[in-house]
Amino acid sequence: MVHGGAWMFGDKSSRGVVGEKLAHWVARGWIFVSVNNRLLPEADPRAQAEDVARAVALVQQRAASWGGDSGRLVLMGHSAGAHLVALLSASPALAAQSGAARWAGTVVLDGAALDVARLMSERHPRFYDRVFGNDAAGWRAASPVEQLGPDAVPMLVVCSTLRLDDSCGQAERFVARLAAAGVRASVHKEALPHNGIDVELGRPGAYTDAVDAFIAGALAPRN
Repeated sequence: MVHGGAWMFGDKSSRGVVGEKLAHWVARGWIFVSVNNRLLPEADPRAQAEDVARAVALVQQRAASWGGDSGRLVLMGHSAGAHLVALLSASPALAAQSGAARWAGTVVLDGAALDVARLMSERHPRFYDRVFGNDAAGWRAASPVEQLGPDAVPMLVVCSTLRLDDSCGQAERFVARLAAAGVRASVHKEALPHNGIDVELGRPGAYTDAVDAFIAGALAPRN
């Protein structure tokens, strides 16, 4: 699990990041790992993604000693963390450079930077200028859409229907690109605020059931 925080703040131990998710999945026999990464101004989004990739590699290395299976790993992130996991999942080769092996699937929780170039070319919150700068090449390098390849990991992209910044439109366009590349992916819409997409996951209900169903499908044997 990768926390949000506009690429500038946030922490792996925050209750909204961990609480209900930990209770839900640990009770079902899962190992739940919440990770930190460097933040701006120390590290730009691409470097932050590399931190997440190193965390994936470390979890895979240690899984057996925890009683887990490194081949049954699911990556998840919210907000800025959703962008980071989507970037790595769109092109697992980025994670391989940090020693991570391919994982089973990824849950993208209401990320708003799936197409960075489009985001930066339209009206956007001013803090995105600090995060992504003004270099078009840098936008492409940090954009899940631009980095998308046929080896992308299966993804469930969750979006809030209550946001005013076209979160679900971004999600649908991204999933359409994934599908065109032959990657299994789907959109799940929730009438929850942005923070609620994070906090409510793990509580009993249709939302958590949908994420569980995606995970089960991602882990199912494929012919």
